[in-house]
Amino acid sequence: MNNTTETPVTVIGLGRMGQALASTFLKAGHPTTVWNRTASKADQLVAEGALLAPTVSDALKSGSLTIVCVTDYQAMHRLLGADDIELDGMTLVNLTSGDSAQAREAAQWAEQRGARYLDGAIMAIPPAIGTAEATILHSGPQADFEAHKATLDALGTVTYLGADHGLASLYDVAGLAMMWSVLNAWLQGTALLRTAGVDAVTYAPFAQQIAAGVAEWLPRHAEQVDSSSFPAEVASLETHVRSMAHLIEESEAVGVNTELPKLIKAMADRAIAAGHGGEQYSVLIEEFSQPRND
Repeated sequence: MNNTTETPVTVIGLGRMGQALASTFLKAGHPTTVWNRTASKADQLVAEGALLAPTVSDALKSGSLTIVCVTDYQAMHRLLGADDIELDGMTLVNLTSGDSAQAREAAQWAEQRGARYLDGAIMAIPPAIGTAEATILHSGPQADFEAHKATLDALGTVTYLGADHGLASLYDVAGLAMMWSVLNAWLQGTALLRTAGVDAVTYAPFAQQIAAGVAEWLPRHAEQVDSSSFPAEVASLETHVRSMAHLIEESEAVGVNTELPKLIKAMADRAIAAGHGGEQYSVLIEEFSQPRND
């Protein structure tokens, strides 16, 4: 394979993220071809040295590696599924947001057309692209990932998850679940403390300390989840539920929303009713693993 500074790259889709991806490849020394339905979005990139392809077909022919970052999977299929598009022998890295089923279907579709296909997810905002803070997840055939890792490394902290094309999407939404859960918990606590005149800036360092401490529990809880054995090494679920009730009562007393703590307690109450009250908190994986329609 050529030296990474000589590896040509094509970027299809020039929203804010696509522009950041293309600009980063250029700065890393890669000849970069771009295409976007609205060609004017390429103006700055062209000024930086990118080549603007007149058509998607031309863009695909210009690079040994094509990065796709468009609105959704439907848009990708519309662009790359046209009769005049030749994908045979090409490597596609799809960084478009979607779900795991769409990723697996896209992989099958691409492979039927002779393309090598990696699915990915960007865990970063556009300004972070090209820094270690940008985590880029990839899933699909490992050989295809390894063949282009040196080029993809320009984008940030590049991670390979496994052969299942759906893994990047699943990790993406699992990360979002963590993000929103931490932020919502912090906002619940902030709302409580504001009733006593404590502002968010004052509470934030304490909240960070608690979040970091809880994060340290995860490996041991993970062992319990994987072994389906939940001995109460620290505190039983029944003990946690008593604290949940206290949180709800305190929130009601000071006039703060109780939807979040009531939701958490409802799940714990169901687990206790199923006979898990004496087990550790991680036993709630049984509740999270069950679909509910209400």
